[in-house]
Amino acid sequence: MAIAGDTYEFHEKAFYDLTVPIAAIETIYDGCRWSEGPVWFNDGGYLIWSDIPNNRMLRWVPESGVTVYRQPSNYVNGNTRDLEGRMVSCSHGARAVLRTEPDGTITTLVSHHQGKRLNSPNDVVVRSDGTIWFTDPTYGIISDYEGYKADPEQDGCFVYRYDPQTDTLDVVTKDFTKPNGLAFSIDETQLFIADSGKSHDPDCASVIRCYDTDGKTLSNGRVFCELETGIPDGFRFDTNGNLWTSAGAGINCYDPAGTLLGRINLPQSVSNLTFGGERRNRLFITSTQAVYSVFVGATGAQRP
Repeated sequence: MAIAGDTYEFHEKAFYDLTVPIAAIETIYDGCRWSEGPVWFNDGGYLIWSDIPNNRMLRWVPESGVTVYRQPSNYVNGNTRDLEGRMVSCSHGARAVLRTEPDGTITTLVSHHQGKRLNSPNDVVVRSDGTIWFTDPTYGIISDYEGYKADPEQDGCFVYRYDPQTDTLDVVTKDFTKPNGLAFSIDETQLFIADSGKSHDPDCASVIRCYDTDGKTLSNGRVFCELETGIPDGFRFDTNGNLWTSAGAGINCYDPAGTLLGRINLPQSVSNLTFGGERRNRLFITSTQAVYSVFVGATGAQRP
């Protein structure tokens, strides 16, 4: 039985050690229309995220506050960093995966598959071999709110693997209605992918699926967890292999077996999250209009 409070719900005792119940939810910024794609730069000590409908990216520096990082952003959504520390972003407007170079210029990494434009790349992760894996639902082309309304050219919403060394793009799975957040397990032998299809199809299950991977292909797809509340979007792992995912107006935490350990309730619907701060023990959370932070007892798994 869950022990519920205003902020924390403890479904298993293990969640007590993963949280700091006396830590307050802090509001970093509350002027977005739909915030997404948080990425922490520990070497610079700042957070960058996307405000998709406002066509901009924002940066927060502790003690200094929030400034505009890039506007227009070409409706960038998800962001991560590659092995060299460069920011890799999914652009709804460009319908492409972009990279920000050290001098600030932007390189288009990939925008087409088999001669047809991508839908609207959504979220992205870089593997330790430098390959870039991303999801490609249609959220950025179904209206003019988060991109430019257009007809899809692809036959569906797929998950892709891009190899910058060979400039090749391959579909790794077509199993999803609307593939969204994704992350590798700590040892990179598994890839986890969220399906947010329930946002447009009430018959679609709110699930995160897990696949075995050899670094090139996926196999043995199965459901890792199904959410009873909310729709899964972005998620991250901690150093113990627990998965922290957006789940409606809150964050659910699941152990490596897919058992729900607990939940952090928030005032608005959560889109994504990342671990950051000097010790990677601070969750940065993007939501409808606001960006929140909260210190936790867990440590985020070290990824680019």
